Amino acid sequence: MISKAAPSPPIKADVRDLSFSFGQTQVLNSLTLPVAERRITALIGPSGCGKTTFLRCLNRMHDLQPAARYGGDITLYPDKINLLDPAVDPIEIRMRIGMVFQKPNPFPKSIAENVAYGLTIRGIRDRAVLEERTVQALRDAALWEEVKDRLRGPATALSGGQQQRLCIARTLATNPEILLFDEPTSALDPVATAKIEELMTTLKQKVTIVVVTHNMQQAARVSDFTAFMFLGKLIEFDHTDAIFTNPSNKLTEEYVTGRFG
Repeated sequence: MISKAAPSPPIKADVRDLSFSFGQTQVLNSLTLPVAERRITALIGPSGCGKTTFLRCLNRMHDLQPAARYGGDITLYPDKINLLDPAVDPIEIRMRIGMVFQKPNPFPKSIAENVAYGLTIRGIRDRAVLEERTVQALRDAALWEEVKDRLRGPATALSGGQQQRLCIARTLATNPEILLFDEPTSALDPVATAKIEELMTTLKQKVTIVVVTHNMQQAARVSDFTAFMFLGKLIEFDHTDAIFTNPSNKLTEEYVTGRFG
């Protein structure tokens, strides 16, 4: 049973009866939860439970698959638009809701060109604007001091942790309203992981964050709210402290204590 606990307003996105399928395969079943503005919501659960599928529904990444089918609504505030409405342009959604993937994926371009990529796609050509937004994004991603003297150098020469922060900067440059993180530290060492976690905590002052993680300690450290999923269903949603110290569902308790999954 899902907890009745909900974030205090404001709500950035309201997910109602979200279902998703690939062809005849049902992946998500009637998920309902709020996403609090400028807070971190963690999605936890065993592999294959639908966490990443849910995450990708938020910015319509599944539209690239012709057999994909959505059900329900995802209302984005304050506009009150349904992100799943076929009339809503998914490209525009992805500008407003950015995504950082499991493995760093810098483009084979310079550091500066990587960060400015989304801006140039939007048609921004003013060099002063591009430079200003690039510098600010690198600062927001806590990477500026490490790369300010080699902005024209190849992004692929950065370390794994730096590459992931570069990908975060690239996403931040377009001023997204929501940031989606899909296992953002699973390919990183503990030092780089700590930097990303610290960065996420800082970023939530400016942007709403939803993160998929298999790391229970990470979810407990960085998130304000946690959703536990199992077999495509939302089992429990609550404040993170409640999920990890006093879950209302026995399945949740067994998962967070390591007795299954």
